[in-house]
Amino acid sequence: MTFAYFSILIILFLNLFCAAYAKKLGGFQIADNKNPRDFLAQTTGKAARAHAAQQNGHEMLAPYAAAVIIAHATGEASQFAINFWAVVFVLSRVAFIWAYLQNQSLVRSTVWFVGFLAIVALFVVAA
Repeated sequence: MTFAYFSILIILFLNLFCAAYAKKLGGFQIADNKNPRDFLAQTTGKAARAHAAQQNGHEMLAPYAAAVIIAHATGEASQFAINFWAVVFVLSRVAFIWAYLQNQSLVRSTVWFVGFLAIVALFVVAA
């Protein structure tokens, strides 16, 4: 398995980290598991930002996974290029989560755009 394929799983676990962190900060209790989405929707501060980072992570997962799969499937991109852009994407997601949790909106938007460019680059190298 290539790093790029494995990175899809890494992104999934980053999203799960955000969810767990939001619940921890928000004071999640077993009773809240009856409706965890409602619980998370009512969080504030850093817990709400962790939840928002999780939601954005899920939104970015599908296009990223598609780009990785397409880059491999076409056979046009070098494995180095695919893995390079996968590393850029993973690092941008880590930075995005950090920036979101620290309430650094300009940094967050900047690293989100870097991640978006990594997705576009995967499509470009596949062409």
